Amino acid sequence: MTEPDAELLRTRGLRVTQGRLAVLGVLDRLPHADADGVHRALADDGAETSVQSVHNVLGDLTAAGIVRRFEPARSAARYERRIGDNHHHAVCSSCGRVDDVDCVVGEAPCMHADAPAGFTVQAAEVTFVGLCADCAPAT
Repeated sequence: MTEPDAELLRTRGLRVTQGRLAVLGVLDRLPHADADGVHRALADDGAETSVQSVHNVLGDLTAAGIVRRFEPARSAARYERRIGDNHHHAVCSSCGRVDDVDCVVGEAPCMHADAPAGFTVQAAEVTFVGLCADCAPAT
């Protein structure tokens, strides 16, 4: 058990369970994983759990603000532990690779929109879609 993760769960009002700790460990190794990818990694580690249990844990961790859920177009929801900095993502339209893109202005919400009167923008989600270096044709 990793004590920092156990303490994080406690401070966010969640019970410390092997399943939650295992999912957090997978997300440390595999940022931007979807639920099926987390399930496969847990199975590779010898854990016996269902995909539904993984979805439940990911939902609990997301609701508690421990992980971030994002949904690239034409892809299953992905999860990551990098939270609180309002970074964005670059998604390869060929292989599905996801990379982080830091906030360009250095602070949230990273963009300034003409929001309706009285609306306060707290976050902006931007997904850059294109081809990663491995998929882009050689020029």
